[in-house]
Amino acid sequence: MRLFVGLGNPGAKYAMNRHNIGFMAVDRIADDHGFAPWRARFHGQVSEGMLDGEKVLLLKPETFMNRSGQAVAAAMRFYKLSPAQVTVFHDELDLAPGKCRVKQGGGHAGHNGLRSIHDHIGADYARVRLGIGHPGHKDRVSGYVLSDFAKADRDWLDDLMRGISDGAPALARGDSARFLNAVALRVAPPRASSTPAPKESASEAGPDPVAKAQGRGGPFQKLAERFRR
Repeated sequence: MRLFVGLGNPGAKYAMNRHNIGFMAVDRIADDHGFAPWRARFHGQVSEGMLDGEKVLLLKPETFMNRSGQAVAAAMRFYKLSPAQVTVFHDELDLAPGKCRVKQGGGHAGHNGLRSIHDHIGADYARVRLGIGHPGHKDRVSGYVLSDFAKADRDWLDDLMRGISDGAPALARGDSARFLNAVALRVAPPRASSTPAPKESASEAGPDPVAKAQGRGGPFQKLAERFRR
């Protein structure tokens, strides 16, 4: 079993914040892979499903960012999981927007959500670092991460979420290289060659490109629809 944790702050006012990109990632996995409806548990929202034969629990802590470890520890205790079975999706200031890296263990680099998780379960868990860029000065960091993504960010953000969803089964198997390759194919797809590519089936091609062009199906649209209900 794997525990995928998305970091963010609960509530509509924070939904589109850069700090909430971890929530967006696990929401996209749940939507695309037919996970069970979200329900309240472990001081957060959880959804269960299968990825390539591996049972996965998605968790969005509702304790606010600086207490995220409380929810993670509660879920781990219930399922008797080790830190090696936990992967945390979080915003990363030190990566350019749209970049994605996987890291096993290490420090928290001042990230309040990771700091809390460190305090509760130690440092031996995996992280999926999702680049949001840096505002340029440390005094601007708080306002930057708690601000919404700009309209200009929507294309790369949608591509990143698609890549994360495509690669999620590989990540559940512990294959971070294949996961990152899936992300790269969405964020920086290879240039077209002179040889026509085989036609993709609907299941292979991913979400409808027309829908993307019209703004449907992306993380912004899905979140907006969720909060209009």
